[in-house]
Amino acid sequence: MNADVQNRTGATLVLAAQAGDRQAQEALVAAWLPLVYNVAGRALRGHADVDDVAQETMIRALDGLDGLRDPESFRSWLVAITMNQVRRRHAAGQQQPTVGGLDESWEVPDPRADFTDLTILRLGLSGQRREVAEATRWLDPDDRELLALWWLEAGGELTRAELAEALDLTAQHTAVRVQRMKKQLEAGRVVVRALGAYPRCPELAEVTAGFDGTPNSVWRKRIARHIRGCVNCDGLGRDLFPAEGLLAGLAMVPIPSASPALLHFQHTAAATAATHSAAAGSGAGV
Repeated sequence: MNADVQNRTGATLVLAAQAGDRQAQEALVAAWLPLVYNVAGRALRGHADVDDVAQETMIRALDGLDGLRDPESFRSWLVAITMNQVRRRHAAGQQQPTVGGLDESWEVPDPRADFTDLTILRLGLSGQRREVAEATRWLDPDDRELLALWWLEAGGELTRAELAEALDLTAQHTAVRVQRMKKQLEAGRVVVRALGAYPRCPELAEVTAGFDGTPNSVWRKRIARHIRGCVNCDGLGRDLFPAEGLLAGLAMVPIPSASPALLHFQHTAAATAATHSAAAGSGAGV
């Protein structure tokens, strides 16, 4: 289903939800929580707060439905809310007191919910698709939010206009940002290949002697610089397919069944259904 058709179909559901239809509200959550989860998961790198962000986003969206004037813009409106919640979390993390001068503990993803691992495992990625997923770990922090949206654009879940609106950028500025991010992603893909090569280039082994395996911009630049000047490594990126083609039509990462956000809304839906059932029974007995 293309974006325009999807928006028109969703508009009917939004109108019903705005009118107070509980089932329509539950259907909205069921339909759009995966999108919110995928945006937040990539933007926050699978941090433990992903579920909180997804849950808070849907609650805010449901609470603010009355203020949405154009039901067909629900998806772009919801993505914008998601990004605002992501930024709130980033800001809250930056305001946490530091310990020993280090303030990066909030940025460390939950090892049980690393979104790259979830993407590879739950979508069964292999070959160059897997390399693209692994390369996302090497992006600079400023590009993670953009990646979260661009990945879904490449997969056909978002339009470029929605991406730009969520970032609050012009179309031209968005295009520049996307190109810069893609260039960094391509560098990350080659780095992934170089580090995964067997046997590893002897000179690269020397360069990475002090590398602890944690992707970061310093080591990305250092390894990429070696690759550019190394006869053994220089050809590693010559057969890379464009990332957009690899991601086209790729499904979103399913929400884990134990996700607190999913369980919260399942509980809410069950409670609502029980209330409706009790009300119906009471009415029948009058």
